[in-house]
Amino acid sequence: MSTSFSHSSTSTNNSSRLPMNKQPMLRVIPLGGLHEIGKNTCVFEYGDDLMLVDAGLAFPSDGMHGVNVVMPDTSYLKENQHRMRGMIVTHGHEDHIGGISHHLKHFNIPVIYGPRLAMSMLQGKMEEAGVSDRTTIQTVGPRDVVKVGQSFSVEFIRNTHSMADSFSLAIKTPVGTIIFTGDFKFDHTPVDGEHFDLARLAHHGEEGVLCLFSDSTNAEVPGWCPSERTVFPALERHLEDAQGRVIITTFASSIHRVAMILELALKHGRKVGLLGRSMLNVIAKAREIGYMKAPDELFVPIKQIRDMPDRETLLLMTGSQGEPLAALSRISRGDHQHVQVKTSDTIIFSASPIPGNTISVVNTIDRLMKLGAKVVYGKGEGIHVSGHGFQEDQKLMLALTKPKYFVPVHGEHRMLVCHSKSAQTMGVPENNILILENGDVVELTPDSLKKGQPVKAGIELLDASRNGIVDARVLKERQQLAEDGVITLLVAVSTDGAMVAPPRVNLRGVITSAEPKKMSFWTEKEINWVLENRWKQLSRQVSSNSVEVDWIGFQREVESGLARRMRREFQVEPLILCLVQPAPSGTPVYKGRSDEEFSPKVNERNRNLPSNNQSKETKNLASSRSPQPINNSSSPKGEMPDESINVEMTPGRTRRRRSAVN
Repeated sequence: MSTSFSHSSTSTNNSSRLPMNKQPMLRVIPLGGLHEIGKNTCVFEYGDDLMLVDAGLAFPSDGMHGVNVVMPDTSYLKENQHRMRGMIVTHGHEDHIGGISHHLKHFNIPVIYGPRLAMSMLQGKMEEAGVSDRTTIQTVGPRDVVKVGQSFSVEFIRNTHSMADSFSLAIKTPVGTIIFTGDFKFDHTPVDGEHFDLARLAHHGEEGVLCLFSDSTNAEVPGWCPSERTVFPALERHLEDAQGRVIITTFASSIHRVAMILELALKHGRKVGLLGRSMLNVIAKAREIGYMKAPDELFVPIKQIRDMPDRETLLLMTGSQGEPLAALSRISRGDHQHVQVKTSDTIIFSASPIPGNTISVVNTIDRLMKLGAKVVYGKGEGIHVSGHGFQEDQKLMLALTKPKYFVPVHGEHRMLVCHSKSAQTMGVPENNILILENGDVVELTPDSLKKGQPVKAGIELLDASRNGIVDARVLKERQQLAEDGVITLLVAVSTDGAMVAPPRVNLRGVITSAEPKKMSFWTEKEINWVLENRWKQLSRQVSSNSVEVDWIGFQREVESGLARRMRREFQVEPLILCLVQPAPSGTPVYKGRSDEEFSPKVNERNRNLPSNNQSKETKNLASSRSPQPINNSSSPKGEMPDESINVEMTPGRTRRRRSAVN
């Protein structure tokens, strides 16, 4: 045992005499995976050593227009990359490795340790992104131990999950042993014959586990999670009953499920056509390193499989989550180049929707049914089981490891709360449990667990290129475009602060009851207000014949003013874009429209004023209904006084506004 481990026992004995900041302290910081499903990313740090465990991605929600993937905010890692000693990968699902290639563009990771299958998939992603030279990949096997920095010794413990080659971690630190489960369930009949290494979990439990960080995804579901093998009979039954083609969609990374489907296809004499880039890549990698056994003659190129009898074909593809560009989604819309739905097709969804994808999945199923296909989906069909343990699996993990402290991870808030209650039933005191949010800091000493000062956490939104960051401003603008449309303004203003032409207003996707002339009039009002009240702050005389104008500030002032008008009048918030065409000083001034021209009540009253041939009684009635001025001696006979016009006209800007520039 290293000196640092020995020092921890000394510190424990004297902890009552040492100030808290002098005790050895481990900091664990989840940057993703809490209060959500996906983008699992966790930081372990002790002294000057920093170790990263997993770095995944998540899928965008419906309101994230144009966003392809969601990443955790890694500002903290960028600021502390000089302390980065290495990274540990638990398994190869996208929500655990999908962010690594992106992160390597912004900071180096000295070495990445992980299972063979996950590392093989990661190598391909890194080569595609051009970051292979930013790190070193090291593959590990069951019970392998790696040293990361001076503070961390990590043992890989084989577990069972929906993906092959998956591990839990036993992390030895100067303050004690941490068990980090990764994704897991206790599958006693695994498809690949690789059983959960319960003996090592129990060994560490007997030695003493300081804290358990455990997967909470199915914490609300009672009982035990069924074995992956239980899906086999249901899939075979539907395959036998099918009279035409069989189309199956599942997660490409569900190696065990894909292996069973290929086994069934071989057994029932069906050739397999693969659709979807990720499906092709994962199967190629799994076959290459021996995690999937299937003869080459089982597979037929998709262009050739169309010419084979339907009863002898099976199509295996992506699209189980209703992704717009995935193979099955394109087929359901009728825009796939090689495959069209037939009424004799049997389409099987061997997956359950990830939270947030339900609507997309249901819409895909509806479109397929409208095309006449038989669609098999839902829990009652027995064609899918989860890769995450239920309550009894989670309790068994607690029983084997017997942790002093417990932190539920990997799940939404209600799941974390439910998991913490299960831990209490297993004997973990409530005071020894922490429920965290992304960015919270767990401070662990041999005899304490508490929250520290949180670090910056959040999300980074990537467009389809996975290079461009969609920031909050861009996302808000896209939401405005989608919900309320866009208004563009072309404004001509001279450098001496005068409007020299009527503004041109263009509405796209905006629903209002206002006529175009009224919108133009309101724009004039906003421009004039800015020129009268903000021009001095927005312009600066740099010489006798030269003026410097903050045109960006001017645009923002006009945009914000018209935005307030649209909210007040129509309760809509369209995106407003103001374009300014500067004119030289001395350009003739545009005088603008009069208020009366756009006052509906005034115009209506003018139309109703009595004509010369009306009766005297009608004139008197109209006069009696009109507001009377306080002093009408100066008003010409038969005309409306100014006060009454001011009451009825469309009001201008009366509130004081803050300048857009400092």
